Order: sequence, then structure tokens, then C-alpha cells
Amino acid sequence: MDTNIILMIVGGLVLGLVIGYIIAKSLEKSNASKLIKDAQTEANSILKQAKNDGESTKKDKMLQAKEKFLELKSEHEKVILSRDKKMAESEKRTRDKESQISNELAKNKKSNQSLEDKLKDYNFRVEFLEKKKDEVEKAHKSQIRQLEVISGLSAEDAKSELVESLKSEAKTDAMSYIQKALEEAKLTAQQDAKKIILNTIQRIGTEEAIDNCVSVFNIESDDVKGRIIGREGRNIRAIEAATGVEIIVDDTPEAIILSCFDSVRREVARLSLHKLVTDGRIHPARIEEIVQKTQKQIEQEIAEVGKRTVIDLGIHGLHPELIKMIGRMKYRSSYGQNLLQHSREVAKLCGVMAAELGLNPKLAKRAGLLHDIGKVPSSEADMETPHAILGMQWAEKHGEKPEVCNAIGAHHDEIEMTTLLAPIVQVCDAISGARPGARRQVLDSYIQRLKDLEEVAFGFSGVNKAYAIQAGRELRVMVESERVSDEQAANLSFEISQKIQTDMTYPGQVKVTVIRETRAVNIAK
Repeated sequence: MDTNIILMIVGGLVLGLVIGYIIAKSLEKSNASKLIKDAQTEANSILKQAKNDGESTKKDKMLQAKEKFLELKSEHEKVILSRDKKMAESEKRTRDKESQISNELAKNKKSNQSLEDKLKDYNFRVEFLEKKKDEVEKAHKSQIRQLEVISGLSAEDAKSELVESLKSEAKTDAMSYIQKALEEAKLTAQQDAKKIILNTIQRIGTEEAIDNCVSVFNIESDDVKGRIIGREGRNIRAIEAATGVEIIVDDTPEAIILSCFDSVRREVARLSLHKLVTDGRIHPARIEEIVQKTQKQIEQEIAEVGKRTVIDLGIHGLHPELIKMIGRMKYRSSYGQNLLQHSREVAKLCGVMAAELGLNPKLAKRAGLLHDIGKVPSSEADMETPHAILGMQWAEKHGEKPEVCNAIGAHHDEIEMTTLLAPIVQVCDAISGARPGARRQVLDSYIQRLKDLEEVAFGFSGVNKAYAIQAGRELRVMVESERVSDEQAANLSFEISQKIQTDMTYPGQVKVTVIRETRAVNIAK
């Protein structure tokens, strides 16, 4: 029973398995056929889609190819157009150059033709002038022959006689002119000299007085001016009374002007003001104290300067008063030249010249140093005596030798020279004053003298240019060669020199050079 059941169960199971297998196979087949159909359908749709995409891609590529073709075509056309434009421009430039060249050739042809015409005309005129010249020469020769027949003299004889007569006449005229000029100069020399001197004093006297009589005292601020003036002007009056110097307080910023003829007094006032301003205590009692101290200091300095000068020059045995006078020369000037420096120069020159002549050089130095001591008078009474005589009197008073005293008194010919030292001192004094730059000359008057020299030359006819050179010692005159001949140039030089000599005042001499030249200029093309 049990076995049958088991067999039935096993048989049922086997049968179920077979049936399940059959059903599974049938289901598998139906699924496979369905899958195949679906795959075929999908493949057909993919193929269809691929065909459609291929057609669209083909169309796009065709369109892109057409666009690229059109783009390349347009670029090619642009390149061709630019090339055509350049070729047209180059052809135009070529045509313009050809036309320009043709125009220039035409102009050159015309100018050549005109030059040829002018050359023909010139040659014709030259031939005509030569013919005229020949005719004139023939007429001149015939006239000369007629004159020779009439006068009974040859041309050379007549020429020589005429020249001799003109020479004698010119000599007579020149002598009479020179004599007349000399007589007029003698009559008017004194008056003209005084006029020139007065004019010179009037023109430059103010400037010289300002330079030699004024000192400027600089201050830090304008507040100091009020302290220097003081209450009701007490301080400034005290300074003026103590020093003898005029003090000018004006609107000039940071400056006070000290005015006095005596340079020693001006220096005392300047130093005193400096001490007062530096100290700060400015009142009448303090002013008198400072001025006294400054005067003593200046006197000591004067003595020191005199001693140093005497020692430097090797001069011994001078009186102390003479040494002080030598020191005072430091504060004096003569014609713009420092008096002490001038005296030292004269002393050295005298020593050298005396040694060369075999005389006593020490005495010569002594006389040269003391020759201008009369220019530093110590009192009002001394002002009335010439400085040479005054210096001689002081030298005699202080025991100097007669040779030295005579040299001092005679260096301006105030007295007669009795020794050989006197002319030496006179000459050395002139040498020191004549040194270029020793005595200042006002620039305006110097420039005016140069202008006057040039104006004198321009006053003559035929003068083209005139230049005053060598500091007014030479005048170069350029004349026109057409208006002035060589003989006239020589005469013009003499006339200009005479004019300068009579009308102007100048140091030394003026050389007049007249230049005449002829220039012929041609241009090679």
C-alpha cells in the first residue's frame, strides 16, 4: 500500500515534471518568438532612424560645404579686387610721374631756350659795347692829338706839368691849413682844457664823491634803526657829535648810511655802531665810551699799519709821527687808488730805479714812501697848502734828509729839483698812476669815448663801418671802394686822426687804420 502510494506519488511527480517541462518549453518558445519580433521591430526602427539621421547629416554637410565654398569664393574675390585696386593705383602713379616728368622736360626746354636767347643778347651787347669802346678810344686819341697840336706839348709833358702844379698847390693849401689849425689851437687850448675839466667834474664828480665819502652799515632788522635813533633822536645826535660823521637813516631796508669826507672818522663810526648794536646798550654815555675806545683802537691800528709798511720796505729811523701818517694813508684814496698801496708801489719802483742808476736805494724808497704824506692833513690850515709842499714841510720838521725833502716837494714841479732822487720819484709816481687798472675809470665815460671815436669816423663821406678796438687805442675804418680811392684812403686816415686830435680828450694815442677792398664775386653752378 505504501509502495503503491509512493509509486503513484513518484509517477505523479514525474508526470508533473514532464508536463511542467513541456509547458515551460512552449512558454519559452512563445517568449523567444516575441523577443525576436520585438528585436526585428526595434532593428527596423533603428535602421529607419539611422537612414533619417544619415539623410539629415548629408544635407548638413552639403550645406556646410556650400557655405565654405561661398566664403572662399568671396575671400578670393576680395583678394582679386584688392590686387586690381593696387594695380590701378600703381598705374595712376606711373601716369602722374610720366606727366610730371614731361612737364619738367617742357620747363627745362623753355628755360634752356630762354638762356640761349639771353646768351645771344648778351653776346650781341658785348660786341656792341666793344665797338663803342673802340669808337670812344679813337675819338679820345683824336682829341689828344688835336690838343697836342693846339698846345704844342705832348700828353706826357702836359700831364707832368699838371701834376707838379697840383702838388705845389696842395702843399701850399696843406701848410696854410696846418698853420691856421695850430694858431686856432693855441688860442683856444686853455679855454678848451678848462671846459673839458669842468665837464668831466660835472659828469663823474657825483659818482666819485659817493664812492669815496659814504659807508654802508648793515643791520639785522629795521627795529635796530629806532634804537640807534633813540628817544627824540638823542642817540643819533650823540653819535654824530662824538664821531663827526653824518648818519643818514632812510627807507633803505636793513642799512644805515655813514657820510663823511674823512675815511678815518667813517671807520670809527662804523666800528662804534657795530659794537653798540652787538652789545645792545645804546645810550649817550655808552656811545661816548665806545667811540673813545674805538678811536684808540683805530689809532693803534694806524700805527701798526705804518710800522708793518716801514718794516716790509726795509726803512729805518722814521719819526713816529711820520709812521702814523703812513698808517693813515690806508684810509685815503687818490683818483680811486688806495694811497698806501700807491705809496708802497712808488717806493719799490724808486728803489729798483735808484739801484739801476747807482744811487742810494734806501733813500729812494724813503722818498717814494713819503712823497704823498701831504694828502693826509691833520688840521684845516694844512688844507690850503699843496700836498707836495706840505709833505716836504712835514719831512723837514721831523728830521728827514734834504734829498728826501726835495724829492717830496718837487715830484709835481712845485719847486726846483736839486737832486737825482726828485726825477726818480716823479717818474715812479707817474708809472704807478699809469698802470692799467690803478686808477678807476667810470664805465659810462669809457663807453662814451669809444662811441665818440666811431662817430668821428662816420662824419666823413665814403665811410661804411667803423670799429674802436684795443680799448680805444685803435680805430678801424672800412670805406666803400667805389667812392674812395687808394689816395683818398690815405688822406682820409690823416683827416680822421687830425679830427680826433683836435676834438677829443683821450689817454695815450689813437691809431687810425683805413681799410679799402674790392670784392668780385661769381657763382659756379
